[in-house]
Amino acid sequence: MSKTLVVFGATGNQGGSLVDYVLNDRQFSKEFKVRGLTRNPSGSKGQALANKGAEVARLDYDDPATIKEAVKGAHTVFAMTNTIYDRATRTKEIDQGKAIGDACVEAGVKYLLFSTSQRVDKISNGKLQNVTHFTFKARIEDYIRTLPIKSSFYSPGSFMQNFLGNQKPKPSPSGDGSYAVSCIYPESTEVPLIDIDDTGKFIGAILADPDKYEGKVLSAADKLYNYSEIVSTLSKATGKNVVYKQLPVEVFKSSMPPGFNVELVEMFQLFGDYGYYGEGQKEKVEWSANQARGKLTSLEEFFKKHPLTLE
Repeated sequence: MSKTLVVFGATGNQGGSLVDYVLNDRQFSKEFKVRGLTRNPSGSKGQALANKGAEVARLDYDDPATIKEAVKGAHTVFAMTNTIYDRATRTKEIDQGKAIGDACVEAGVKYLLFSTSQRVDKISNGKLQNVTHFTFKARIEDYIRTLPIKSSFYSPGSFMQNFLGNQKPKPSPSGDGSYAVSCIYPESTEVPLIDIDDTGKFIGAILADPDKYEGKVLSAADKLYNYSEIVSTLSKATGKNVVYKQLPVEVFKSSMPPGFNVELVEMFQLFGDYGYYGEGQKEKVEWSANQARGKLTSLEEFFKKHPLTLE
């Protein structure tokens, strides 16, 4: 009899990757029945999920009753919380994460996998206090570790998809036809990059051998890339001259959305001063990449799958 795997965010990037991975895997498709959670099961994304062969159930993060119903009868749960950017309500994310953990314990779930992030305040020895979209997820991880349930954690690196959106190279002000990727740290800064569609390859490793990964964190990335490598890859992929430009902190901050610019600046200070994953970043990323169940997507391969045009 197949076990029920509940997937939060099943119509998004992380959850959707896991759903596809399990349903298309010869072993897992027999071992697990997938229940994908979404806010609107009758919508087009929910229907597409059902057409793949998943059970589709409703989830409202603000309604604990739907969380309890969603995990009922589950053997394994992959959970994630949505980042709340509104400063007035953002602490709700911690409450939502705790509600997920409590519901899993109450339902007798055997194994909980949670998509986590870094305790930036601890990594920076208290210097960086405002990167709450990382730290809140880490605080949920801390809470889950206190619960009487087996658990492990998936911590994705910086998404390659960002280079198609908010980190897309912009035309140089000099008008010389070049493009620039800009930030506050030196060009030598190393960042762990992941094609978020590879989520299933990491979670698949845990599903295949859950006891091996109990209590562990997968620092999920293809590898560490410095910005010399990144702009070189962008240049090759686009046929344009893409360069990296280091900006003064105050100049960078002024270009960011008011109300969120302090958090973004501190996030990038984490990257440059401490490393995305903090101490031992290189070893964490290499170990985690070696655990992945399947070949990971390189940055060059990512742009072959997702062509980037610069005009």
